[in-house]
Amino acid sequence: MKRRSISSGSIFEEEVGYSRAVVQGDWLFMAGTTGFDYEKMTILDSVEEQTKQTLINIDKTLLEAGFNRMDIVKVMYILPNTSEFKLCWSILKEYFGEVRPAATMISAGLYDPRMKIEIEVTAFKNP
Repeated sequence: MKRRSISSGSIFEEEVGYSRAVVQGDWLFMAGTTGFDYEKMTILDSVEEQTKQTLINIDKTLLEAGFNRMDIVKVMYILPNTSEFKLCWSILKEYFGEVRPAATMISAGLYDPRMKIEIEVTAFKNP
């Protein structure tokens, strides 16, 4: 099985030494993805807007890797402020409602204090 790395072009990837995602066979392992607009390296203020941008970023990576939303089998939500998670539910339900992946939510500090949500996904492409 050939291993392939996917990059978003984020400066974080080069500075830290990681890939946005790694494709190994039929699996895709995506690093925690935030609400940064990676082309502009800007981030909006609200957790809702960051959640929307995060899902756009996830979709771009899935597409580049040859996967789609329906291939997602596991998702982890990471928020510094657990009270904001409920604000994201309708957005997450719209995105993941048909997929219904296994999911975990944890609370942890994120690298940049402007970040309000980080989402990590694992996907499997059924041959």
